[in-house]
Amino acid sequence: IQVVESGGGLAQPGGSLKLSCTISRSVFSGFPMGWYRQVAGKERELVAVSVGGINTKYADSVKGRFLIDRDNAERSVYLQMSSLKPEDTAVYYCFLDVRGVYYWGPGTQVTVSS
Repeated sequence: IQVVESGGGLAQPGGSLKLSCTISRSVFSGFPMGWYRQVAGKERELVAVSVGGINTKYADSVKGRFLIDRDNAERSVYLQMSSLKPEDTAVYYCFLDVRGVYYWGPGTQVTVSS
């Protein structure tokens, strides 16, 4: 299974960006799919995850600002990021968890700076 992200880039503080992720084939919607992020020199951090497009979980640092949306028909998951802060700057990785086996995208850089 291949995982491909898109939509990263540069945003100003307070701005918005939307990340997209598509997997190469359909999978059971109950497999978790979502986003991690990583800053150089730090551990990868779970940002948001969707299970079946119904159950979602967010990192405390992004609650109320980020929204994860999953479209199983399109084999995609999206991350709408609003009210961005400089501390949101990181490489964002899309993932799919198939019974404990993780599939990762190559990552997309998000930079929040004025």
